[in-house]
Amino acid sequence: MPEGAANLLKRVPIFSDLDAKELDRIAASMKQRTFNAGDTVTAEGQTGVGFFVIEEGEATVTVGGDERRRLGAGDYFGEVALLNESARTATITAETDLRCYGLTSWEFRPLVETHGSIAWKLLQAMSKTYQSPS
Repeated sequence: MPEGAANLLKRVPIFSDLDAKELDRIAASMKQRTFNAGDTVTAEGQTGVGFFVIEEGEATVTVGGDERRRLGAGDYFGEVALLNESARTATITAETDLRCYGLTSWEFRPLVETHGSIAWKLLQAMSKTYQSPS
């Protein structure tokens, strides 16, 4: 199991309410991925199936070709892709060599289906994170 993945997951808002055992379960399903500087990690408009948390390196987020922000260790992207295989809203490009932990929706779904406590906590966290203004 990726030891560092569980520690990185604690920093992701939708996973912040999970206990150590639950984080370890998710981390055990994650795979380490590396990207070379200049690689496109995700492309705006293409279907996304994975969530990534950055362990080491830097990446740039662009929307419509305009740089929106930079990502570094502990940052994450693609969490919505765990639940919905919709089009990516941004392009993520590795600025330096990038080491990430990734999780696909088909790896994540069985975890949620078999561990109700994880599912419930994620629903609560997502309802807080994605509330629309009244």
